Amino acid sequence: MKTRWAFYSPLLILIILAFYLVTGVDRLAERLEMGLDPMLLDSVLINKKVPEFELPPIKGTNKGLSNKDLENQIVLVNIFGSWCVACRAEHPFLMSLKKKNVIPIFGINWREPDRTAGPRWLKKHGDPYTLIGDDPKSVGAIAFGVTGAPETFVVDKNNIIRFKHAGPITEEIWKHTLKPILNELRKK
Repeated sequence: MKTRWAFYSPLLILIILAFYLVTGVDRLAERLEMGLDPMLLDSVLINKKVPEFELPPIKGTNKGLSNKDLENQIVLVNIFGSWCVACRAEHPFLMSLKKKNVIPIFGINWREPDRTAGPRWLKKHGDPYTLIGDDPKSVGAIAFGVTGAPETFVVDKNNIIRFKHAGPITEEIWKHTLKPILNELRKK
């Protein structure tokens, strides 16, 4: 009996792996047919109201950030941290958006090693944010379903999350993805 199991177990493992490969390829094909980037992470919050959250201000500022601050305007919500290498790469582009006054950007300073790290980093590199909430315990990150930093969310005038971008925003991503979404939302 042991001999049969040893003989058939590799075949059984191969069948299980083939099943997962086929279903994964089908899912990839489905996303491509729908015009979706297969590398983008799904978010259950797309087309849903921003969950309630309230974050204290970062050190050195007077006002934190809550879901109510996002209402009645089209905004970006950017999750960042001074510890995040990709956030450093993204930061000059966010500064250029602020300089051009393109769109309000709200920040969630996520899981800093100490409460002064984020404010020091922003003082050194510039502050592109309208308001910033301090999120040492992931309250805001959990509300938005964040999986890593940086992540940026497009929120419409009705406080509905319309898009999630995981990773740094670049000129190309702005031009081909975010700007067209914002232009459509502004027409409504």
